Amino acid sequence: MDSSKSPAGLVESALEESAQERLRELKGADIIIGIPSYNNGESIGRVIKAAELGLAKYFPRHRGVIVISEGGEIEGTRQAVDALKDKNYFENSFIAKPSSETEILVTKYRGASGKGTAIKAVFEAAKILNVKAGCMLDSDLRSISPEWIELLISPVLIKDFGFVTPYYSRHKYDGTITNMIAYPLTWSLYGRRVRQPIGGDFGFSLGLIESLLMKDVWGTDIARFGIDIWMTTVAICESFKICQSFLGAKIHDDKDPGKDLSPMFTQVVGTIFSLMDIYKEKWITVKGSRPTAIFGFESEFAPKPLDVDIENMIGKFKDNVSSFIPVWEKVLEKENCDKLQEVAKMDSTHFELPIELWIKSLHDFAFAYTRLVDGLSAVEIIESLVPIYYAMVASFVRKTQNLDSHQAEELINEQCTVFEKLKPYLVNRWSSERQGGQ
Repeated sequence: MDSSKSPAGLVESALEESAQERLRELKGADIIIGIPSYNNGESIGRVIKAAELGLAKYFPRHRGVIVISEGGEIEGTRQAVDALKDKNYFENSFIAKPSSETEILVTKYRGASGKGTAIKAVFEAAKILNVKAGCMLDSDLRSISPEWIELLISPVLIKDFGFVTPYYSRHKYDGTITNMIAYPLTWSLYGRRVRQPIGGDFGFSLGLIESLLMKDVWGTDIARFGIDIWMTTVAICESFKICQSFLGAKIHDDKDPGKDLSPMFTQVVGTIFSLMDIYKEKWITVKGSRPTAIFGFESEFAPKPLDVDIENMIGKFKDNVSSFIPVWEKVLEKENCDKLQEVAKMDSTHFELPIELWIKSLHDFAFAYTRLVDGLSAVEIIESLVPIYYAMVASFVRKTQNLDSHQAEELINEQCTVFEKLKPYLVNRWSSERQGGQ
């Protein structure tokens, strides 16, 4: 096989030739742990330690390989690995060192810049090694423990699951894209209650990654922030066994959702909408929803507090109404557009975006995005959704200010049931207008 080709033989491999050669020299492994990184030399050492300790403690009879897929400056990552050579953290953790030292491979991935390409390199490495199971870990984690390795790998090795998603304890305002969009849409569209469908820490089988590598998405925007929701959706729609593992609190580099939305919103939401079109024959027929098994011990955690500026988000909604109305009039049903303008006139002290209006608006945007209605571009459509998203987050924050995280979680789940209840609105619009356009 030409080393410049991926295992699928479709596009250039994300793995450097030297990395491919080293992996072949290893002549196989049982477990792979992938760590996508972008200049995370300062934090990645903790993640590597947890990975090594977890392999030694929970899988001492299995041969493990750690692959760090770097998208930035590789020297800082190599220095972080070199700093761990004394391995004294095994003795300090009362965990016996493995009989043979775990291979740690640092490689700079090739291809489009983004997390998806970093993950693709790990998947290709897993295929070369012909592993039985693997997991992926974010490189900026501060709350990781060796137990995460067991919780992400064991369901694959022991119970034959294809995909293991994380189940975190998070602050009620951490992960608002997940809470307001990704979680409820995965629940209502595909009928599976997967709490963290865009979680960066997950377990996988060889069968799943072989299926993912065959898909022609690795040069698209999915190969950036959209990769996590894409994998979850593919796993559900293509009937892989899915479960969740309780990992406790997730402490990482978090931000006020109203201060820095970043390209992540465009890429995640755009991917969700695109997948709705790809898998339309699946979700249109799905009725109701069912829970997804959770492994691990669900103990109580107190996530790190996260301050949110409500007035800032309300202002970002109100200040952008006039400039986005021309787009909203094309995207939204008239009743929804009129109601949004009424919400914009509310006094900030009584501000509320009704959940039903948010859901119907989101459904309208999903349809418009896949059809590019009235000549609007995908970017224009997503950008005009952002102020409404800010309004929804502000409304949620106002409702939950005096609630603890557990109570706020109950409200999020209640909102998901409303998404499920209003699914016929989306199905009717999608079906009738698509037929009308044929």
